[in-house]
Parts: sequence; C-alpha cells; structure tokens
Amino acid sequence: MSTTIGLKLDDETRARLQRLGESRDRSPHWLMKTAIVAFLDREERIERERLEDEQRWQHWVETGAHIDHDDMVAWLDGLGAHADRVAGQRYAADSGAETRSGQPRSAVADEPGEWR
Repeated sequence: MSTTIGLKLDDETRARLQRLGESRDRSPHWLMKTAIVAFLDREERIERERLEDEQRWQHWVETGAHIDHDDMVAWLDGLGAHADRVAGQRYAADSGAETRSGQPRSAVADEPGEWR
C-alpha cells in the first residue's frame, strides 16, 4: 500500500530535481523516492553497525575477552604468508602464458617494456 506524503522544498531544490529528472528521463517523484530509499538503507546499516559495536563493547566489559596484539599480528602474518603462497601459485601457473596482445600476464603498467 502506498500513501502520499507532502514535502516542502525550496525553489532551488525543486529546480535541481526537475533538471536532474529531465537529464535522466525520470520524474522528480522517482528521484525523491530513490533518494529516500537509499538514505534509509544507509542509515539503517549504520544503526545496525552501531548496535553491534555496543553489543561487542558490552561483551568485552562483561567478559574481558579480547585478542592480544601479538596474537593478532601473528595471525595477520600467517594470512599474508598464505596470500603470498596463493599468488605465487597463480603466477607459476600463468608463467609463460601470454594475453591476446602477446604481452606477458605479469606486465604491470609501471614497468618499462615493449608492451607499452
């Protein structure tokens, strides 16, 4: 079910809506409805995140449960090492393979070479 809600806009905002609607072949109503839905989606996500943060904080206050800095660094180092291994495996699988342009897959825009 839809209901009508009145909205007072100043002349400049109304003109901006009209211009944008014309350039996008959309009505000002469609633009306003789309903007409101996008705003609500964003604000509701922010509110959910805020509530999660409050719950986590409360859990910490009650339990003191946490991860030590050294443990986190070790975990991140392991994650990075794993990513390096996966990237190395992919590079090894692609070695010698060329793209349709004849350039090596490993070519990077900042590296000098014929591919430029």
